[in-house]
Amino acid sequence: MWLIDASVWIGARDPEDRFHADARRLVLDFSQPAAALDLTLYEVANVMGGRRKQPKEARYLLQTLVTRCGEDIVAAGPDLIESALEIAAEHDLTAYDAAYVAAARRHGWTLVSTDIADLVSKGLAVAPDGANYP
Repeated sequence: MWLIDASVWIGARDPEDRFHADARRLVLDFSQPAAALDLTLYEVANVMGGRRKQPKEARYLLQTLVTRCGEDIVAAGPDLIESALEIAAEHDLTAYDAAYVAAARRHGWTLVSTDIADLVSKGLAVAPDGANYP
């Protein structure tokens, strides 16, 4: 199972993103299982609707995310946040990035992200072009 972070969802709709084609493949291939964190909804809405002023794109992505991930949208509850705090301190990450890592570890999922500097380069995630089909 892939845990797809917000950067991949956003990259799937941004033709200028270096991972656009692979991100799009991951996001739109409903035959493969995928998960997300509840905070992904906020991150996507913030970037697409808030920063980029593309509310229609934000709504499309959010609807796709909910449809694609279904019951595999994980709530960032107290236990997950506790784990995320430890991971954040250990790897010098934001609490947001660490929450993705904590969820992936907890469920045995592969985290997919376009965050090369903070996640992929540290071996905490794979880039969309490295997400192989099972």
